[in-house]
Amino acid sequence: MYKVKVFVTLRESVLDPQGTVVKSSLHSLNYQEVTDVRIGKYMELTIEKSDQPIDEAVKEMCERLLANVVIEDYRYEIEEAVAQ
Repeated sequence: MYKVKVFVTLRESVLDPQGTVVKSSLHSLNYQEVTDVRIGKYMELTIEKSDQPIDEAVKEMCERLLANVVIEDYRYEIEEAVAQ
């Protein structure tokens, strides 16, 4: 069994209006040292072992559903889950 952490963010070239609002709010709370905010998504998947290599399966999941590859970048971390 595997535990997969998937991180999805807008590409640098894509405007992030939500990040802009959060940055502005942080400035209004006197956190002037914040220079940029990018908002993203974080997902945890638990995947059972199968015939398909786990790396290949996760990449396919990201590109078909979890990330909009036109405007978003993604990365993931795969850990072997310890059976309980």
